[in-house]
Amino acid sequence: MDSKMRINGGKPLMGTVEAQGAKNASLPVMAAALLLKNSSLRISRVPNLLDVNTMADLLRSLGARVLFSDHEMFISIPDEISWETPSDLVRKMRASSLVLGPLLARCGRAIMPLPGGCSIGSRPIDLHLKGLTKMGATIELVHGAVHAHTKGLSGGRIYLDFPSVGATENLMMAAVFAKGETVLENTAREPEILNLVETLRSMGAIIEADGTGVIRIQGVDSLHSAESRIIPDRIEACTYILAGAATNGEVTVTGVIPNHIDSLLAKLEEAGAQMTVTHDEVTIHPSGRLKGVSLKTLPYPGFPTDLQPQIMASLCIAQGTSVIQESVFQSRFLHVSELNKMGAKIDIQGNTAIVSGVDRLTGADVVATDLRAGAALVISGLAAGDSTYIYHLGHIRRGYEDMEEKLKSLGADVEILPAEIDGTRESQSSVCRES
Repeated sequence: MDSKMRINGGKPLMGTVEAQGAKNASLPVMAAALLLKNSSLRISRVPNLLDVNTMADLLRSLGARVLFSDHEMFISIPDEISWETPSDLVRKMRASSLVLGPLLARCGRAIMPLPGGCSIGSRPIDLHLKGLTKMGATIELVHGAVHAHTKGLSGGRIYLDFPSVGATENLMMAAVFAKGETVLENTAREPEILNLVETLRSMGAIIEADGTGVIRIQGVDSLHSAESRIIPDRIEACTYILAGAATNGEVTVTGVIPNHIDSLLAKLEEAGAQMTVTHDEVTIHPSGRLKGVSLKTLPYPGFPTDLQPQIMASLCIAQGTSVIQESVFQSRFLHVSELNKMGAKIDIQGNTAIVSGVDRLTGADVVATDLRAGAALVISGLAAGDSTYIYHLGHIRRGYEDMEEKLKSLGADVEILPAEIDGTRESQSSVCRES
């Protein structure tokens, strides 16, 4: 049975938390291990999350040996691996699609059920398939599954119609063994991409990437054992910074790379927040009520769509009106109805949310519809004046390690309780495939 989180809000958060390793860097780095043969990849600073454990199970199902303890992961790849992915694991998590490129490059073929959609909107993998086809793969869709095979991938120029993170990662991994040079243009520029680049280089890949949106890969014949370190999770770090701002508290997040979160820090400064930023930590100071701001989600280095729900929760109690335009996913406003249950005043007009700040929020029973929506409800619950109950915590555990313990260390009154079986709540999907 799923659990629920009770939050007795209205208390300023005070204290220090350390950022976890990045979920969205860990998953592609783990998938990259499939490119190895009779070799291994040791990864440090891996967060203990549902998604990470799902990816570990997927790698095991393909023949890998995966050991994971105390944020250290060891992945050993034998000479022969399976090229057919099990549907039950792929459909749990959209990031499972990241094994497609490595399997095609390593085995010459792959069968993968199409990852399911997510409540935040449709995210087809057509850019992945289009790029792989251009590299020489033959791809067919058979009964809802991708059947891909090749007699050998070849390099070339591939322009992405949209700077998709997943497509960039998949094509980059596939190109490692492609004949000649592959040039990827209009690629994603997220820090997690460069974390994968560094990992592939440590394994013996030849890659040029400087964050400009152009990545060049020279094909090699084989890779070797290596080690990798996961970067800090910028989305998790920002969630705690926003929780501090929403509760008018003083929260320090350590182990971060401030340059990775410039877009949020700039918006918080515009909203009147007082902060101290050093080379590896950020402190949000008590600043009173924030002021309303306008923002638009964009690919990195723009404002991340993965922070849109959380900053919306913080702006619900800001002075004045905020305008939030979602340009990345077409259905990422499912948290709005839950926030409005708590007394927020949010009006949706197409892909834009108009947030009219209120003096205070009130506790309510709310449902986490996806990972980041769940984080937004936690922030609003911490800011509300009484008790909030958040259901379907499985979504939150996909991306936040030990969230309740971290919140308690900051002085929050938080408790995890069994969720009663309730027809209304059980009708909500408890599996989200957001990556």
